[in-house]
Amino acid sequence: MAPMGIRLSPLGIGVFCLLGLGVLYHVYSGFLTMHLPFLRERAGDMVDLRELLAVAVQAAELGGKEVKAVRESSTNLQVNSKGKTREGADDKMTRGDLLSNKKMANLIKSNFPGVQVNSEEHLGDDDKEVINWDHTIPSEITDIVTSPKLVPSDSITIWIDPLDATQEYTENLVNYVTTMVCVAVNGKPIIGVIHKPFTGYTAWAMVDSGSNIKKRDSYNKKTPTIIVSRSHAGEVKEVTLRTFGNETKIISAGGSGYKVLSLLDVPGKDQEAADVYVHVTYIKKWDICAGNAILRALGGQMTTLQGEDIIYTGSEANEGGLLASIGLDHNSLVEKLALKVASK
Repeated sequence: MAPMGIRLSPLGIGVFCLLGLGVLYHVYSGFLTMHLPFLRERAGDMVDLRELLAVAVQAAELGGKEVKAVRESSTNLQVNSKGKTREGADDKMTRGDLLSNKKMANLIKSNFPGVQVNSEEHLGDDDKEVINWDHTIPSEITDIVTSPKLVPSDSITIWIDPLDATQEYTENLVNYVTTMVCVAVNGKPIIGVIHKPFTGYTAWAMVDSGSNIKKRDSYNKKTPTIIVSRSHAGEVKEVTLRTFGNETKIISAGGSGYKVLSLLDVPGKDQEAADVYVHVTYIKKWDICAGNAILRALGGQMTTLQGEDIIYTGSEANEGGLLASIGLDHNSLVEKLALKVASK
């Protein structure tokens, strides 16, 4: 007697095929979910700057949550020193710096693995994690930047400052604290995001595309108010008073992000107003790149004291000091300051 075989009806065959297709779909979907950021970048090696802006805003705000949570825990700052600054002060680092850096860097690297990311803090192998982004660009951005802005991924350098004004953070002067992300294209700052964790305010701008922040209605051109760093205010005050006169008002403040925002129209009583930001010594590029991009987008300028553009590739250091302004004759300011610094 011949053995009986298994015969499938046309309906059974159809069900079997559908089940097989379902399995393949789930496998393929999982593959895409895991590798989509890489595949998107490899498709012509182009990146949409609107997407980078959306992720930069999310990264700054995500880092800000860590910064705020650590500070409000009050007993768990874990303050350490990374060494000495050139001015001889302790270069401090806290748990807030590290946790903010972990979230910010991992979010950007997970979704844009082909771009160069430079951050103030080191991201060790144990700190790496995948943080997915749903590829939704908020309407706040698309309403202003209405069309895609594609650039080659290898032209991009991202600068992250996970906690600007760490010294002030340890002193609980939290109004000075910001988290920042900057996107530079071929060394030029194009996207800037500055987030204030303790008020929830976020400023962003894209050069030649728009911003959610504005410059102020007026600036004091005759006797500008100068904002300088708390950490070495004496040296800067000497130069600025010699440049602009003894009647010049000088504000000492912490954090480069805070100082840039002081030049703009920022809501809240915790933000002072100034006309010019001056820094006469070495400063790191992650401290200033985001502010540079925002000022450029609004028609302002940030240069060295000699009026040279700051290039955001290569070395992390800007050695030429800093002059930032908006609504004033920047070249005239450069000429005045350059003469005083040279004769110092």
